[in-house]
Amino acid sequence: MSNAPPPGSSRLTDRAVGCLLGAAVGDALGGATEGWSPAQIRERWGGWVEGIVGPYYENWRTARPIAPYHKGDGHITDDTLMTHLLVDVYTQAKAHLTAYDVAERLVPLMIGRQVWIPELETEALPLQRVFLAEKYMALRLHWAHADPREAGVGNAVNCGAAMYIAPVGIVNAADPDAAYAEAVDVTGAHQASYGREAAGVMAACVAEAARPGATVDDVVAVALRLAKDGTRAAIDAVVEAASGARHWTDAIESGQLRKAMRAYDTVGEDYRDQGLGARRPSRTHSIEELPVALAMLVISGGEWRDAVLGGVNYGRDSDSIASMAGAIAGALGGQAVVPADLAADVAEASRTDLLEPGERLAEVAVEIRAADRARRAAADEDFRRMLE
Repeated sequence: MSNAPPPGSSRLTDRAVGCLLGAAVGDALGGATEGWSPAQIRERWGGWVEGIVGPYYENWRTARPIAPYHKGDGHITDDTLMTHLLVDVYTQAKAHLTAYDVAERLVPLMIGRQVWIPELETEALPLQRVFLAEKYMALRLHWAHADPREAGVGNAVNCGAAMYIAPVGIVNAADPDAAYAEAVDVTGAHQASYGREAAGVMAACVAEAARPGATVDDVVAVALRLAKDGTRAAIDAVVEAASGARHWTDAIESGQLRKAMRAYDTVGEDYRDQGLGARRPSRTHSIEELPVALAMLVISGGEWRDAVLGGVNYGRDSDSIASMAGAIAGALGGQAVVPADLAADVAEASRTDLLEPGERLAEVAVEIRAADRARRAAADEDFRRMLE
C-alpha cells in the first residue's frame, strides 16, 4: 500500500487524517475488549480479536461492570469523542492552546452541545459519556472556578488527557518539543503528575511521526528524550521488552510487556479492582497505555494493523492503547495505512465522519503555523536591532 498522499491532498492533511482516523478505528476495535485480560478476550471471542466484534456481554445495557455502554460493534468511545472536541477547540481558537482554552472552550462544549454518542445509542452531552476524570475536569473548571493551570491537581492520575491529545501533535507537526510544551500546558487543566507527563510525550510522538521520513525508532527516541521520571523509565523498560518479540501475539502470550510495566503501574493486576495506591500522583510511576502502545509500534515496525491489534488484544485499557498506537502509526503512514473497509465500517457504525476532523485540523494547523512564522520573524528582527 502506497504511503503517498491522496490526489489533491497535502502531506500534512494526509498525516492529520491518518492520525485521527487511525486513532478512532483503533479506539473502536479496542472498546470491545477494554477491561479484560488476554485470556478472557480469547475465551469470549474464540481466539484473538482481529476486527470488529460485538460486546463482551450480549445484554450490554444491564450487564455489570460496564453497563450501560454499548462497547464493540464498531463504536468509538470517549477517546474519540474528546479528540474531536479538541479539534473543535482549535477551530474556534485558530491558535496554539493553553489550559485556559480547556476552561473557556473545551468544557463548554462538553456540557453544552449534544453529539451522537455511539455507546449510548443516542444524542447526549459528552459529559454524560466521559469517565470520572473528565467529569472532575468539568467540575473543577465550570463549577469550582479553579485556576485552569492547576485544575488537574487532585484528579485521578490516568490516561484521560493523553487519550485525546493527538491533535496537539498535528498542530505542532515536525516539532515534538513544541508539541510536548503545548500539551503539558493544556493538560494542566485536566491532569497532574504522570498523567500530564504522558500527554506531553504522546503529543510529541505524534509530532515526530508526522515529520517526513520519520520512523518508529525516531518516535521512540523523541519519547525517551522528552519523557521524565517514571514515564521515561516505563517507556524504556517496555520498549526494551518489546524489542525481542517477533509478533504481538508472542509478546502478549509471554506476558513480557506486562511484566516490564508492572513496576511502574499503580493499577495492579486486577484491572477492575484497584488498590488504594492506584492512580495517585508519583514521580516514579507511569500510565500503562502509552508505553504499551509504543511497544506495539516497535513490535509491528510501525504497521498500523498489527500495532492496533496488539493493543486490542492486550486488554486492560485496550481502547486507549489501540487508539494511541493507531494515532502514531497513522501519522507515520498517512490515511492509506488504515484499512478503508474497516474505517468505513467504524464510521457507519458510529454515525460519525472520521475524515473531516483530520482535514479541518490540517487547515487550522496551516493558519497557526503561518502566524508562528510571522511572530517569529518580527521577534527576530527586533532582536537583531537590539544587537546593533
